[in-house]
Amino acid sequence: MELKDKSILIIGGTKGVGRGVGEQCAIEGAKVVISGRDIDAADEIAAAVAGKALHKPEFVQADVRNIEDIRNVVRRTEELNGRIDGFVYYAGILPVAYIWETDEKQFDDVFDINVKGAFFACGMVLESMKKTGGGSIVLTGSAHAYGGEEDRGVYAVSKGALLTLMKHLSKNFTKYNVRTNWVTMGWVATPGELAMRAGQGRDLAWLEEQAAKDTPIGRLLTVEDHVPGFIYLLSDKAGVVTGTELNITGGFSA
Repeated sequence: MELKDKSILIIGGTKGVGRGVGEQCAIEGAKVVISGRDIDAADEIAAAVAGKALHKPEFVQADVRNIEDIRNVVRRTEELNGRIDGFVYYAGILPVAYIWETDEKQFDDVFDINVKGAFFACGMVLESMKKTGGGSIVLTGSAHAYGGEEDRGVYAVSKGALLTLMKHLSKNFTKYNVRTNWVTMGWVATPGELAMRAGQGRDLAWLEEQAAKDTPIGRLLTVEDHVPGFIYLLSDKAGVVTGTELNITGGFSA
């Protein structure tokens, strides 16, 4: 019960690691609000933690490309739980394109979801946390933020911007007892990753073989590999941890 009765908001929490974090937060005793576009995931998440969670996770449908949707999610979390103690931004898309292949729409889609949504969500959450004595913000990073593979240009730049956002928040607003950290995620066979690879004619077996070659630890990482890091950063055990880049990558670099 690392997070007993804490109010945790996860934007982009219906799939992959974000969903895993949301489910574990509930198991750890938190009052969890999960936001995303997939309304069907709400019942699945509730069923996954039934009998294990103190509080049933709440779901608020939202599209992070719509700033009013984000505002509604933050407002609804405050209405349900009275405050926001922890916030995770997991929403993101990862297109495959060389920089000269990237068109304006693709660029805008990536920045709207990966950066703009995070920027405004963090601002709203920060304002809420300031009123109630602080909290923990965790942004979802990627090894691509440090340069990226050659056909991930716009994604790499978006994650670089997100890393700067984390550093900006940590540098300037820890004085309000709001801690901001970043988790560099490793190579995971998330639904988004599998869909992207399917478009390239590649399957899970190819992913596992490639990851075994490219990741020093010798395998693909899993949702379960990442979840404990998020829980730690959201918990009181990380009460003096801010501005940290927590690398959960198995040694992978892009």
